[in-house]
Amino acid sequence: MEKTITVTVNGTAYERTVPLRLLLVDFIRDECGLTGTHVGCTYEGRCGACTVHIEGRAHKSCMRLAVQADGREITTVEGLAGQDKLHRLQETFRRYHALQCGFCTSGILMNAADFLSENINPSEEEVRRALVGNLCRCTGYSHIVEAILAASAMRHGVKPAPPPAETESPP
Repeated sequence: MEKTITVTVNGTAYERTVPLRLLLVDFIRDECGLTGTHVGCTYEGRCGACTVHIEGRAHKSCMRLAVQADGREITTVEGLAGQDKLHRLQETFRRYHALQCGFCTSGILMNAADFLSENINPSEEEVRRALVGNLCRCTGYSHIVEAILAASAMRHGVKPAPPPAETESPP
């Protein structure tokens, strides 16, 4: 069975007839051509690499059907930034070396953006708790946490602590 749905993704409306069991992550990747949303845990909802915003809130898109998104506004990592510059989180991830292989990064960015929209001045412990649903196999999360805390500080006009590379002495 199929259903025709209309979904707005990153400001663009997509009307498609889709199978009722098509997962939202597959709709985003295959129908919209937006491959920044990843599948890392074989559709089990464990890794968070598929996190997108539905109506402004973070959701794992491998745990939602495309038909459940009918009529809704979705933002993927491709829509996180403005036209001319990176989102504050993307910039701090770059500056604080929070990128390793990058596979999990899109999901972490989307989760962190939602988290920071609700938590204006989070502690390190709160950031770590917020990341529980995101699996990164490359890091110990330290740089990721530092980047999220720096993005939070920047949002309030506070100069964040310098990135690790900027605090080390030259050899």
